[in-house]
Amino acid sequence: MKGKHEICSMQILLIAATEQEVQPLAATNPGIDILVTGTGVPSTIYHLQKRMLQIDYDLIIQAGIAGTYNSNINPGQTVLVKQDSFGDLGMEEKENFTPLFESGLADKNEFPFTNGWLVNPHEIFKSPPLPAVHAITVNKVSDSELQKKQFVKQFNADIESMEGAALHFVCLQENIPFMQVRSVSNYVGERDKTKWLMKEAIVSLNTELSKLVNQLTN
Repeated sequence: MKGKHEICSMQILLIAATEQEVQPLAATNPGIDILVTGTGVPSTIYHLQKRMLQIDYDLIIQAGIAGTYNSNINPGQTVLVKQDSFGDLGMEEKENFTPLFESGLADKNEFPFTNGWLVNPHEIFKSPPLPAVHAITVNKVSDSELQKKQFVKQFNADIESMEGAALHFVCLQENIPFMQVRSVSNYVGERDKTKWLMKEAIVSLNTELSKLVNQLTN
């Protein structure tokens, strides 16, 4: 009898904030189970947990677009998120931001957190097929230079999204294997949206997703 998590019998759920982020993959893989959660942490947590109560998945993959803080990551590049955190959860006073775990209001090592991070323990990170990065999840996309400096100082993350930490939080709590795959569309704080490579990022994202899904299911 095959084990539950053997690749050949793996049941995968692919989630995304918007349909357009995974539409190319959905069009060529009509049998794949896809859930569009909506944008943001609350919507992601609600719809993901609702689906998880209905179906017992072996792996959940979250796919989407992200902004990057790292000049070594180019717009259009796709990455795999090793760890994520709720970046703007905390206190701001006199233009100084203190993350929740440094405020004394929460324990940075209380499960599912490890030193304030939601770390993915999946074995794929032993030899990741894509660059492994650190991410933060924020509740607003901003061109504020102050906000950018605060996040870089506190987290030194590579990318930001609006849903990633929600995936990590839920799946770690429920002990379900997961992956977060992101393609970079822009540098964080870039005001000129003509420089954002949304179409290119979506193409790159779906190309890498297709490779990953094929690798996992074949």
